[in-house]
Amino acid sequence: VQQQLSSSQLRDVLSQTLSPNVDIRRNAEKQLQAATKVSGHPLEVLRLVASDEASAAPVRQSAAVHFKNIIKKGWDTGAEDGNDGIVISPEERRLIKVNLVELMCTVPHQIQSQCSEAISLISLIDFPQNWDNLLTDLVQKFNSPDLSVVNGVLITANSIFKRFRYAERSNSLYEDILYVLQILQAPLLTLFKTLDQAVGGYTNDIQQLNPRLTALRSVCGIFYSLNWQDLPEYFEDHMSEWMEGFSKYLSYQNPLLQGDDDDDEPGLVEKLQAAIVDNIYLYADKDEESFIPFLSNFMTLVWNLLLRVSSSPKYDILATKCIKFLSLLVGKQMHKSLFEDINTLKQIISKIVIPNLMMRDGDEERFEDDPQEFIMSDMEGNDTESRRKCSQDLLRAMCRQFEAETTAICSEHITSMLVEYSSAPSEKYPAKDVAIHLVLGISIRAESTARGVSAINDKYNVMEFFTSHILSELQDSDPSNRPILKACALKFVTTFRNQFTKENITALMPLMISHLSSPYVVVHTYAAAGIEKFLTCKDDSKRFKFVGTDIKPFLEPLFTGLFNIVGNNSLNENEYVMKCIMRSLNTGKDDIVEVVQIVLEKLTAALFVVAKNPRNPQYNHYMFESIAVLVKAVCSVHPEHTSAFEELLFPPFQTVLQMDVSEFTPYVFQILAQLLEYRPQESGLGDSFSMLFPPLLTPALWELKGNIPALTRLLQAYLRKGPFEIISMGQFLGLLGVFQKLAASRVNEVNAFELLGSILHYVPYENLQSHMKSIFQILLMRLQQGKSPRYVRLVTGFFAQYVGKYGSQNFFDLLDSIQSGGLPLMILSSVWIPRLESDVISKMDAKTQVVGITDILCKSSVLLVDNNSQVIWCKLLGCVVKIMTSTEQFNSSATDAPDVDAEIGYDPTFSKLHFASKPNLDYFLEINDPVASFAQAFHNLCVSHPGKFMPIIQQGFQSDPKASAGLESILNKAGLQII
Repeated sequence: VQQQLSSSQLRDVLSQTLSPNVDIRRNAEKQLQAATKVSGHPLEVLRLVASDEASAAPVRQSAAVHFKNIIKKGWDTGAEDGNDGIVISPEERRLIKVNLVELMCTVPHQIQSQCSEAISLISLIDFPQNWDNLLTDLVQKFNSPDLSVVNGVLITANSIFKRFRYAERSNSLYEDILYVLQILQAPLLTLFKTLDQAVGGYTNDIQQLNPRLTALRSVCGIFYSLNWQDLPEYFEDHMSEWMEGFSKYLSYQNPLLQGDDDDDEPGLVEKLQAAIVDNIYLYADKDEESFIPFLSNFMTLVWNLLLRVSSSPKYDILATKCIKFLSLLVGKQMHKSLFEDINTLKQIISKIVIPNLMMRDGDEERFEDDPQEFIMSDMEGNDTESRRKCSQDLLRAMCRQFEAETTAICSEHITSMLVEYSSAPSEKYPAKDVAIHLVLGISIRAESTARGVSAINDKYNVMEFFTSHILSELQDSDPSNRPILKACALKFVTTFRNQFTKENITALMPLMISHLSSPYVVVHTYAAAGIEKFLTCKDDSKRFKFVGTDIKPFLEPLFTGLFNIVGNNSLNENEYVMKCIMRSLNTGKDDIVEVVQIVLEKLTAALFVVAKNPRNPQYNHYMFESIAVLVKAVCSVHPEHTSAFEELLFPPFQTVLQMDVSEFTPYVFQILAQLLEYRPQESGLGDSFSMLFPPLLTPALWELKGNIPALTRLLQAYLRKGPFEIISMGQFLGLLGVFQKLAASRVNEVNAFELLGSILHYVPYENLQSHMKSIFQILLMRLQQGKSPRYVRLVTGFFAQYVGKYGSQNFFDLLDSIQSGGLPLMILSSVWIPRLESDVISKMDAKTQVVGITDILCKSSVLLVDNNSQVIWCKLLGCVVKIMTSTEQFNSSATDAPDVDAEIGYDPTFSKLHFASKPNLDYFLEINDPVASFAQAFHNLCVSHPGKFMPIIQQGFQSDPKASAGLESILNKAGLQII
């Protein structure tokens, strides 16, 4: 039994977690993890956090992080994914909540942030219902003379109230907001005014200004959260006081706080101003009538602010927020009068848009020296909000209200910039770069990241601009000539990919492939990304424009260019290049059999390189997707080639497993499962897979959460292809042991039932029979411990599968052997029927439920012995009728999801491979139409007892005419009736 760590033991273990020695560190982390399962541990950790020994600072910091993680994983006892067995007793919870705010206010800053986060995490679960003193404790600290305390509580409060943003409206949400407002709204305004007054009194004292400006920024963040859902009455009544303060700080300047323009990080004033712009954007977006009198003044202040800030990166966040504020106003019909003057539109374009579209010296440096950072801020689809993106969005907003005027003004600028460029192309290329981005700004009416541009401005000829000014850049074969413009041209054709015909794409493809050889990372990345996007383009009939026969002539130079980049060890892993390889392989899948070996060798070579130090999870994901594409493309058509893939893939995969690269093992298991599933049924498991099976049951493999879905899938594939071999190897008990381990954890219960479903489906009954009682006892014990909706859904799905497979009488007998005297009726009435009445049933589960329930209703006499059981029978009949009349189809489509799905990519929890997706498992493939089967079975039941069921059904469905009509419809469709 694990003992609680004493104070000194805890210090030693936490100290060891900081050791540079990996073995010492891992051992200490295991001890800490074990200690969390013992009552009393969280409070002991908190006592160490509270100790004030200067020499123990690193250990205290480590303790604070550990405490926060305990709260993060263990506080929510009802979490569907479980709490890792962490024990926090009710008394510990009470003491933690009583003391945590005070502790946060007394510890050093680094530890304070961990305590603050812990408070926020607890508040997500307990506040306000089960932590009614939290807010009053925080508000009391507003009056502290120690500004570090004030800032600590403000940061905490800001973090807590962020949950009000983006939350779906509900009565409980509004009750929580109202509770907070009643306690906080007046003290918050008082604190805002107090801080504002103090800032005015400390103009020349930077030590006093900094903490107050920091506090004001947090106050603005809290203001944003409290106003996000609706404008509260108190804020409306005191709007002038808030807006007066906001106005003051949008024009606030202090030379002491100016900082250096060479700084990349914004200063305190810029951060405060950005928070204020967020708040006025919120009010402007809500179209609040009470805010309209302040709108014109704020527009002027924001305008002046934009003109005042330089192009320095430290102002980027502020500039983008200000541009977004102008975009919001100019795009709304109700504010059209503010911008109607043609001179206003001209000034916006010349003084706001164009300066913020211009490439800065730092941008050019990033283009060459930090290409990944450049790509992140510039490429289509990335989330970062650069000045360029926001300026283009501003143009699009202007075009919504003033399309003709905006297009005309921008066209003049575009023409003059192109003339400027042509006078000296090697020096004036930035002018053309801005011109291209102006075109991108005014030409797009509608677009999406996945699909590209779907509507363009008919007042500007995009294709003519492409022919005259873009094509020449792509045709220039000298990579050193204006690489920035080449990248810009590639971005242009990628953006307007939907506007190109198949013939256009065919002509562009060799040009784009040629740029894969560019030494500039941005250029060859944009080329790869563009090719990948072109391969996902669809025509008006939703068919791919560019298919396998179209790409076939380009495959050799395309793969040469892509794999030259992958094989260049001086370059970082490039996810866009690897994604292009994946997409190209999938598009050309019918013509890649001849190159499979060489492509696999190159992919596995890349795998060995990154396995030593996996840095880019997206790159790794697309690399394994590419391998999965090859397996799928060949083996789905030619299963006999599976053995050849095994020979090629087993050696590198075994190396990865031996290296214990945790990032890669889930991928390896998925592709092994894919290979095994494609293996011809008559060939069994084969030597390689047979030898691999026993190690797969090793407990250590199942300790890593990321492995579990993939390992489960692999074991399911083993059961599908070789159940007799598993039994003959003496491994079946080990397999059941894995199920038992998974079923014991709420986190892994889905995987437990997936594995159990395959065991039931594929293992012969004679091998399974002696274990079924133990399996059911495990399931019922979990059910007794807590009926979470997910567990009930899973267990009733399994019950239906079992009944469908072995019959209802077998099911009832098994339950009676566990507990005689009504367990079957109790399961039906208290678990199964309530789930069916309230839950939405998936298609495949619907079929299983109908098959199983049909057997219970029509082939068992257990529910027909007395009035009580007949009531249950009738309720169950109503449930199955509801399923049959509300589910459009029962057989999930066997076709794959579209290969352009946006979700293909890395997921930090479990990265499911799209191209190695698990085949749908229909437990009752032999039953093509479960509704017809039900109708026939029900008719046979009625025939065997003429006149018995009509009165039972009439009484049971008396209050549910819909169920009665549904049953009649099902029988009529089958040409049958109740007798």
